[in-house]
Amino acid sequence: MSASPSVGGHHHPSAVGTTLVFLAAVGFSVKAVLIKIIYGYGVDAATVLALRMLFSAPFFIALAIWQGRSQPPVEVTPQDWATLAMLGFTGYYLASWLDFLGLQYVSAGFERLILFLYPTMVVLLSAWFLHERIRSRHMVALALSYGGIGVVFYEQLTQGSDHSDIVLGGTLIFASAFIYSVYLIASSKIIHRFGAVRFTAWAMLVSAVVAMVQFLATHRMAALDLPLPVYGLSLTMAVVATVLPALFMSEGLRRVGANHASLVGSIGPICTLFLGWVFLGERVTWLQVGGGALVLAGVLLVSVRRPAA
Repeated sequence: MSASPSVGGHHHPSAVGTTLVFLAAVGFSVKAVLIKIIYGYGVDAATVLALRMLFSAPFFIALAIWQGRSQPPVEVTPQDWATLAMLGFTGYYLASWLDFLGLQYVSAGFERLILFLYPTMVVLLSAWFLHERIRSRHMVALALSYGGIGVVFYEQLTQGSDHSDIVLGGTLIFASAFIYSVYLIASSKIIHRFGAVRFTAWAMLVSAVVAMVQFLATHRMAALDLPLPVYGLSLTMAVVATVLPALFMSEGLRRVGANHASLVGSIGPICTLFLGWVFLGERVTWLQVGGGALVLAGVLLVSVRRPAA
């Protein structure tokens, strides 16, 4: 999953910030394609997740140390650390695990569209738990987004694929997006105590530890005797589709603000559809494009805030 801290205030979009957000969106969109390619080598989800976290962990360790030294000291309580550990487990490990499992059954493009629904889930959860008002444009956005997913889901079922696989994969990925939405709301209450980058680094390290423990508990070390391309693809996923996009998005948000970042970031699902077509041979139909357009329209309607009068 990708971290999208909320950034307030009015920002004037800069070329550098726009480029960083664009690169982050492209980087995140590559993840599903790389996972599907690795699955082609007969590797299971637990191993792929463990390799991703193993290769990305050194970068997040460096980030956590660097941020800890560069930021002014903040009194962080043991309860704060416990909350961070719980959020790292749910928001990065559990959400990623469900996503990786779901990708065994559905296309990369369909996966990315479902994950892209998380801003609409944040709206619903905020209304339920935080008693925030759902405005009329939110209702329109929800109708567009979930209507679009319904169109794509119907299109997937009519392609001749195993219906049970489509339902199972879609459900797992939807659960992943839901858990990530819960993580975003819960982390907003504590992330300021650590700082966004530092919080993300430590949360990712918690996820890495859990992923490695899961692998060691369910696999023998001989399971790591894999073809060399698997390690190359896993390293690429860790750097290009995990570490760099997180840093680019964080800096891009700081430069251009959440509204502009939401607009630029909407290229992600489109990029995944294109890459899935090029590298995985996934079909891209007009019905799928139409449903994807509805999802993007709905998510942008939720994500882009109107300027205050």
